[in-house]
Amino acid sequence: MNQRKFIVSDPEKCTGCGLCELACSGVKTGAFNPLFSRIRTVWAEPSTTISISCQLCEDPKCVGSCPRKAITKDPETGVIVVDEEECDGCCWCLQACEFGAITFQFDKKKVVICDLCRSDPQCVVYCPKAALELKAPEEISQSLRKKATKRLQTNKTTK
Repeated sequence: MNQRKFIVSDPEKCTGCGLCELACSGVKTGAFNPLFSRIRTVWAEPSTTISISCQLCEDPKCVGSCPRKAITKDPETGVIVVDEEECDGCCWCLQACEFGAITFQFDKKKVVICDLCRSDPQCVVYCPKAALELKAPEEISQSLRKKATKRLQTNKTTK
């Protein structure tokens, strides 16, 4: 079985440079404009930044919220797909997304969602600090366990 993977941002590495947004918009639209990006850099005060894209939810609220059925989930990859012909830009999906990962394209009057660049997300490729990674949930859990263990060991030796 293919385990779903999604883009994970490490706030300890992310500088908020926005190159992920430029890479995404460049690849997807040919314009280097963060407004056309499917990934967003978010600043949390006082000094934390993180990039957010579609989390490929198991039961995506965006899919169920679309009155025109323009949003579907690919059963193989888990990627959320927007049918531009059906999307009328009502933005119900945008409101339903708990992560704020859906973007409204004002020029097209449609929504766009990260499609992982067909399993080769260019935001990950061009991140200068390697703050973005394409990971499966188990890989994330393993990484967090390692970080927690390292913190515990560090705290134990400093006491």
